[in-house]
Parts: sequence; structure tokens; C-alpha cells
Amino acid sequence: MTKTDMTQDNTIQEKIKHVSQPVDHGMIIEKNVQIPMRDGSYLMADIFRPDTKLQKFPAIMNTSVYQKDKVWTPPHDLEEEANPYMNWETVNPLWWVPRGYACVRVDSRGTGQSPGLCEPSSYQESVDFYDAIEWIAKRDWCNSNIGTSGISYHASSQWRVANLRPPSLKAIMPWEGRADQYRDQAYHGGIFSMGFVSNWIATHTAHHLLGRPRSFNPDTFQPDMLWQYLRHNLDSDWWRLHSARWDQIEVPLFSVGNWGGWALHLRGNTEGFVNAKSKHKKLRIHTGTHFHPFHSEEGRLDQLRWLDYWLKDIDTGIMDEPPVKLEIRTGGSDKPYAFRFENEWPLARTKWTKMYLQLDQQEQQEGDQVEGTLSESLPNKTAQISYPASAITKAGIASGSSLSTTHGNVGRTGISLETKPMTSDTEITGPLMCNLWVSSTSEDMDIMITLRNIDANGNDVNEVGQHGQPIPLTKGWLRASHRTLDAEKTLPHRPYHAHTQRLWLEPNVPVECQVEIWPTCIVLKKGHQLRIDIQPRDGLGSAPYTHFHCDYNSGATNTIYSGGDKESYLLLPVIPI
Repeated sequence: MTKTDMTQDNTIQEKIKHVSQPVDHGMIIEKNVQIPMRDGSYLMADIFRPDTKLQKFPAIMNTSVYQKDKVWTPPHDLEEEANPYMNWETVNPLWWVPRGYACVRVDSRGTGQSPGLCEPSSYQESVDFYDAIEWIAKRDWCNSNIGTSGISYHASSQWRVANLRPPSLKAIMPWEGRADQYRDQAYHGGIFSMGFVSNWIATHTAHHLLGRPRSFNPDTFQPDMLWQYLRHNLDSDWWRLHSARWDQIEVPLFSVGNWGGWALHLRGNTEGFVNAKSKHKKLRIHTGTHFHPFHSEEGRLDQLRWLDYWLKDIDTGIMDEPPVKLEIRTGGSDKPYAFRFENEWPLARTKWTKMYLQLDQQEQQEGDQVEGTLSESLPNKTAQISYPASAITKAGIASGSSLSTTHGNVGRTGISLETKPMTSDTEITGPLMCNLWVSSTSEDMDIMITLRNIDANGNDVNEVGQHGQPIPLTKGWLRASHRTLDAEKTLPHRPYHAHTQRLWLEPNVPVECQVEIWPTCIVLKKGHQLRIDIQPRDGLGSAPYTHFHCDYNSGATNTIYSGGDKESYLLLPVIPI
């Protein structure tokens, strides 16, 4: 055990003394409890609660389309043992019930055991969740205090029900949870995130119609979700009803993100912490897969300390700690890094540093050669470099093929630039932005950015993604026609695009674009280099969060400009060490 491991273990053992202790009450399991909705329909729920009438207990609630009856068999290295009550991305009743909590899982309308028309991640689902919360709070075994904790879908639903302010909802803990359905999930920078969205819809349709629910709910899970997402390809009130509305969220919140969640969830967690109206807010960002940290001893302790404080009025000390808790990545580990407390996000001591694009070539180079460098000095003269917008695949430029995104690229796309080797360890922690001057021979242009940690031997130093896969540091995206900013919401380090109109490009006429790059954290070691890939297609480590490559890319040539009156740069959040 390392010194860091020993310190963390001692800290955990001390904190355990001030939280609810396990008591063997036994456990009552109520299956398929009908919860009435305001419109006369009902949802089906499973309730796990302590088997005693001597006291009343708070409840931890979830609602989703993931089927409450679908048992999850976790990997062997999870810090909680497999049991018949484990369910994907939700709390484990065998751990929480002895500590004095009821666990309530609700099948969303039209999914699992619940009848009706399925509307995943919708306003209707939020209204239903509100009704379920208030009904559970009135049970004779409940102390009227409801909390929420869960991952992904189970986190996103927390943001949306918090919009409605159910009186009995006393605290939420959205763990790796997208909040803005348009910007976080469906349209990254205005580019349709087809890989994840289409696969998610197909998978859960199959789970319902080809799985066990077919036998008892044959008309289950039939949303027109894909059509609706494609039809609503600009931001609108439709998306706002499906998303967090920060000015309406007042409940105490503990927002939990993952540095590896840069294509779905992380943005929601940082935006939620910064913008929610709640007076009591905390932010935690860790590393690892989508599920290991949630079920770790350390992760469960954070959940227990938070919920004990707000649902049981136990002073666990969690509100005495600084509001921000960050795992500081030092590069390449498949184990957790050490946490560090901070007082705000972004960090007040950030040295915002512009790294200008120094373009050394006029065309894309072969192989893995870079086309330029990142420098703190703006080049005196404007240079430009061009590259094909549509990568050639083994089927040519196959924009009419249903397999056009899966034939496989022939060679690298776009351009790459690197910093000089670091002269000392350099920490980059926070949100990022890339300002680019671009043009295209087409009416539109996709900009996809990847940041990479390159070691002294020229190899990628990868981190652990949410699915356990190797990933680069972070990514950002923008469709050039979506470059219009919302002036009220845009910050120097985090552009906020309106996504309400398209400003088409004129052939070969440069325009300025600010690309939002999702937050990251890395200590670049001495001798390492930061690399930026600017591409028209998904780059290194994108899967499964890939995008639809629209027909405006076919046969087009894109150009990037830098220097002189065209300031193209990467804005880095450098933290003094």
C-alpha cells in the first residue's frame, strides 16, 4: 500500500465513524407496487426497506427505462458483491437498507412493468417522477424525506425532476449525469451524436421487445425518440423541457462527474454546479469507469455522508469541507488518483493561457506527422492549411451508404499540432476553448478537436474511459454554421452556442469559431507534449460517442488560418504548481 493509499484509507475510516451504521433489521421487499399518477394512470415500483416499525426511514428513489427487474451482474473487481437485487446504475439495497434507507425503483411510463406511452428523458417522465416522490413520502414507513442517487440516466432524471421542486425531495446526487439533452447528448456543437443515440434507442427497444417484458407488456417501449431528435435539430423549447433548468433547481445538490465522461455527462455536472440556483452545492470529479467509483467504498461514503446530512439530519461533516473535490490525474494510471479539495470551479488561481496555432505546412501531412506547433506567441503573418472534409474510406467517399461511417478511414484526417516538450510538470485543470478561423468550399464544416498527452517517446498516455477503454484527455466539437454565441451565457473560457439558427458559410470566406472543449485535468510530466488534433471526423478514442457526417462534407476542402489578424489559439487552464 502506498503512502497515498494509506492516507486515503485512514481518512475513510475516520469518516465512517460519523455516518449511519449498519443494523440488521431484515429487509422487506415489495414487488410491483402501483404508484398512482395525477392523470389516472400508474407506474410500477419495487421497494426495499428495513423490516421494522420502530422508526421511519428516508427513501432513495430512481426512475428509468432500464427495467427495475433486470438484474445486473457486476464485474468481479467491483467493491460490492453481486447479489439478486443489483440493478444497473442504482444503489445496492443490501448495503443501504441496513443503514436505514428504503430503496425505491420505478419503471418509467411504458417501460418494464409500467403501462403507457414511453417518453424517455421527457417532461412527462419528470412529472411522473414528481408524483412518485410525493406518494412514497406519504407511506407510513417513510420519514417524508426523499433523496435521489444514481448514475447516467438515473442522474439525468434527477436534474429534470428537480426543475419541478417536489416538496419532499430534500437532496439530489446526480452521479455522472447529462443535463442539457441537446448540448450534452444529442448534438455536440450542433453535430448529431448518432453513434451513442441510435445504439441506445435500438438496444433498449430490443431489451423490451425481444426480452422478458414482451411476455407481460407486449406494447412496451415504442418511442419515436430518434425521429424527434432529428426533427428538432436546433435548440428550442422542446429541448428545454427535456433538460435541466438551472434557475428552477433549488434543492441541495452534490454533482458528481468523471474526467473520462467528456462525450455525454461531464459537462452536465460542471454546468450544474456552477449554474444551479441551489444555495447548497458540491462538486466531485473522479476517474475510472461509469460504475466502479459509484460502488467503491470511498464513493459510497460520499453518498452516505451527503444523504445522512440532508435526509437524517446527521452532522457528517461533509458540509464543513470545501465544496469542490477533484481527482488530479498525473497520467496513464488505471487506478484512482489522489483527490484534492478546492473552493470553486473553475479554480480561482487559474492562469488562462493562449497557445497560438503556428502552421508550418500548407497541406495535411502523411502518417502521424504534425502540421505545426502550439506557441504562446501569435505568428506575425497569417498562414493557412487545407485538408479534405470527407475522409476517403475503403468504399471511397460513400456518403450515400448506410455504412459510410463504418467502412474505415484510409489514413489520418485533418491536422495536428504539438507544444514543445514541457520543461517541468504542468497542470491543466478546468474548461477549455479553441478559437479558430476557418473556411470551406462547402456551405458548412464540422470541427472535431481531440487533446492528447504525448510522452517523451512520442506515445499516447491514455486515461480510463467510462467503459474501461483507453481514451485521450478530452474533446470538443462545433458545426461552423452553429457558431453564433449566446452573449449572456458565454464566458471567456466556455463559449455557449445558441444553436437556434444556421449561418451558412460562403465558399472560401474565413469566419471565426469558438469551440467549446469539455473540461479536463492532467499534470503533463516534464518532457511530455500536449497535442491537438483538429479534424472533420471523429478522432482518436471517440467510440462509442461518434457522430453523423452530413453530406456537406462530401468532396469539400476545409481550411484553417492562423496569425496576423486571425487569432487561432487553444485556451488552456494552467494551474500553478
